[in-house]
Amino acid sequence: MPTTQAGSATEHRAADEYRLPAYRLNLMRFGYLVMGVGLVVFRWPSLLQASSLSVMEGAVVCLMVALSLLAFLGLRYPIAMMPVLVFEVAWKLLWLAVVAVPHLLANDMDAPTEKLFSSVLWVVIIIAVTPWDYVWKRYVKEPGDRWRRSA
Repeated sequence: MPTTQAGSATEHRAADEYRLPAYRLNLMRFGYLVMGVGLVVFRWPSLLQASSLSVMEGAVVCLMVALSLLAFLGLRYPIAMMPVLVFEVAWKLLWLAVVAVPHLLANDMDAPTEKLFSSVLWVVIIIAVTPWDYVWKRYVKEPGDRWRRSA
């Protein structure tokens, strides 16, 4: 369906409003690289033994390996893959709030939880490199895609 001139001008204005400078894109690329390499080092070796893990542990390993592949895709397409950064921050902050903090407060953190806790803290890098102003404008303030065919 062809776009009208007015619609095209509106789309270009919106695209310019959301344009990120090169240094922000490169900061995001650094975040994707940290994510991808960290998962390669710590999760990819487990992939070879995933069939011998419990069902949930195997699922987590497969999910993390897939996430690392998406992180590497973010090196090429940092804006398009931004939901990967948001997902990484969301699950880690949820885990910290729901699992780690109660154990910290109760002073009963076991070794596996402590190990995961220390690796989850790397999320500060992802939080720092994510352009939250862009996330807010693009995913919260901007109207969503239509649900029905236009007239």
